[in-house]
Amino acid sequence: MQQTATAVKDDAERVAFPIPANVFAEKVVSVKHYTDRLFSFRVTRPQAFRFRSGEFVMIGLPNAEKPVFRAYSIASPAWDEEIEFFSIKVPEGPLTSHLQKVQPGDTVLLRQKTTGTLVVDALTPAKRLFMISTGTGIAPFASLVRDPDTYEKFDQIILTHTCRDHAELAYGVELFEALAADPLIGELVQDRVTLYSTTTREITPQMGRITRLIETGRFYEDLGIAPLSPDTDRVMICGSMHMLKDVKELVESLGFKEGSLAHPADFVVERAFVG
Repeated sequence: MQQTATAVKDDAERVAFPIPANVFAEKVVSVKHYTDRLFSFRVTRPQAFRFRSGEFVMIGLPNAEKPVFRAYSIASPAWDEEIEFFSIKVPEGPLTSHLQKVQPGDTVLLRQKTTGTLVVDALTPAKRLFMISTGTGIAPFASLVRDPDTYEKFDQIILTHTCRDHAELAYGVELFEALAADPLIGELVQDRVTLYSTTTREITPQMGRITRLIETGRFYEDLGIAPLSPDTDRVMICGSMHMLKDVKELVESLGFKEGSLAHPADFVVERAFVG
């Protein structure tokens, strides 16, 4: 029997479209809007849906005969009973212009296959793991920092989050503050996770692009840590295309080698983005 889902079209007419084959049709559980540019939402998790923390999946809405799908990093860890996403709002975005309007009970489509380079198996073990993010690029790290496997491979996690304004940092702050109380990994994270948040437009105590802060040494001074070294550190990078390029060049200049599942090494970059 063909499944259908009702979608709102032009904010008025409700139209039923068939659910495409080989996708999961899941219900929105909760939605939280952080700013006029950022929001998160959680959907039910299909029993057969499997993924590795840090991976992404193609998602869409049942609002057309051929729905638009975009790559979204999964922000919940692999053990979570729900699937969480952290999204930007793009007014003219083919998907996000509609996705930002979802409410609990609405249907979201998920492709069945997940993939991605931001998985701990693509890195060799080391003392410290640096997770460098801008904007919604923090999403895969929200998954990884809540996964016990991350703490088996690394002693210390340093998560950086850079946004234009202070209000846009709220998702990362909430994530960090909730770690200690997490029933599964709370004991593992004690004194092992550091959040370093910066802004690039609004004046705050910590301002600047992360690449500039690393290059000038301000980053190390603020945290009281030794500089990045491939001998002791591994790096994951996710965010704007400009930041990905700059941080990749920076770590490569320090001797870091890019890794993959086939050949684990010192750093990995996620190039998937939404629109």
